[in-house]
Amino acid sequence: MPMDAQVAPEFPDSIEWLNLSEPLRMAQLRGRVCVLAFINAGSAWSMQRLHDLVTLLGRHRERLNVVAVHVPRFEHERDPRRVLKTLRRHDFQFPLGHDPNWTLWQHYDVQAWPTVVLIDGDGKVCGRLVGDGPLRDLDAQVADLVRALVPQSLNPQPIELRRGGEPALPLRFPVGLAVSGNYLYVADTGHNRVLECDQAGRILRQFGSGGVGFIDGPMELAAFNRPSRLAVERDLLYVSDTGNHAVRRIQLRSGDIDTLFGAGRPGTPADGAVADPRAVTIDTPTGLALAAGRLFLATSGDNRIWSFGLGDHTLRCLAGSGRLEVADGTGSEASFAQPVALAAVQQMVYVCDSAGSAIRAVNARTGVVQTLVGRNPWEFGAEDGARSAALLQQPLALALDPESPRLWIADSGNNRLRVLRLGGGEVSTFELPRPLHGPAGMAMAPGVAWIADTDAHAVLRLDLVSGDLHHIPIGE
Repeated sequence: MPMDAQVAPEFPDSIEWLNLSEPLRMAQLRGRVCVLAFINAGSAWSMQRLHDLVTLLGRHRERLNVVAVHVPRFEHERDPRRVLKTLRRHDFQFPLGHDPNWTLWQHYDVQAWPTVVLIDGDGKVCGRLVGDGPLRDLDAQVADLVRALVPQSLNPQPIELRRGGEPALPLRFPVGLAVSGNYLYVADTGHNRVLECDQAGRILRQFGSGGVGFIDGPMELAAFNRPSRLAVERDLLYVSDTGNHAVRRIQLRSGDIDTLFGAGRPGTPADGAVADPRAVTIDTPTGLALAAGRLFLATSGDNRIWSFGLGDHTLRCLAGSGRLEVADGTGSEASFAQPVALAAVQQMVYVCDSAGSAIRAVNARTGVVQTLVGRNPWEFGAEDGARSAALLQQPLALALDPESPRLWIADSGNNRLRVLRLGGGEVSTFELPRPLHGPAGMAMAPGVAWIADTDAHAVLRLDLVSGDLHHIPIGE
């Protein structure tokens, strides 16, 4: 049967509906165009595609259904509770399914994340788009299907989203942390703001109004969209404003916020001087690090590492082919698998590759990339020992110990804190008095590690000598 005549397969009973009161059935989607998106909650490409679909819903709301089905890459992603936590960071208001055994994925012969299947008002499959291509391409196909809809006297059972969500707490999915003197800076990602706190947790200043936006100016009026990572140097705080595809800068003396570069939409820039900051497109900026007069940036959307000269404002690609894989080499010969966090010292930049479950090192002078821990996007685990044998599972943050040659790793998929001794040393697990909950941010000070316990909406302080782990009551 040709693709354009195939009736969309029914949702199997094995699909777990994360936010519905009752299991979804294909009959409930009839009479409207349906976009069925196969996604992975940890994939930057998938999240970009889902935000595209939010835009399309706004344009075609009465004639369009959107359904997203999560298919796991990692073992921990088979747990529906963890998947729902991750997806709740984005507040999607459409049905979210979980396909732990890849059943529906196989019914539709899907090969990659994200894949969007288009279903017309009669319930027939009439196309698919693979990857996170331009929104205009998807919009054009959806608009054609919407125009072709024939009014029907269907009375399907309404789709009811289940009420409930995350508790109303002072923090909502915090990610980025930075420490400077007695100040702790927190990217309160789910509240679209950055906080300046003392180390006891008292909020001193809030940067950003808390509303979603892309607005420069005084700290009370400026706006972010899912700020995720931070880097601080003297009186400047740099912010990867992930939802705006931009890097922002906070002048700590005045509190004013401006845009270093980023156009508000994804894209891969050309190397060169940044003359107009809002003309530079970058793709899902995440990790930030400062060293030797340069700002280093990881872009999860195109798997590259960038270097920005703070003096000459020149942006250049330090390493990365754009392909999602763990491959060493020099410059564009090397490949990363969704880099999300960076740490830098002198000419060495350490990279946390989340989809590759890997830790990489980039020489900022030569562009040479070396894998320290990890093998490929399909090998992961929780093994300690020699670097060549050790395994991580979707690590989301890392930080350099200021007092010893150690790299601390938030091994998020395993809810563990791991330590890599640099210079050929082993990987070990730092035993904590209680488990972590999806940790996605770290910062270090002498004798102390600060951890963003992201899924618990909390920031923790770990004493590296005693092993004491304390909750910091930020804003409480």
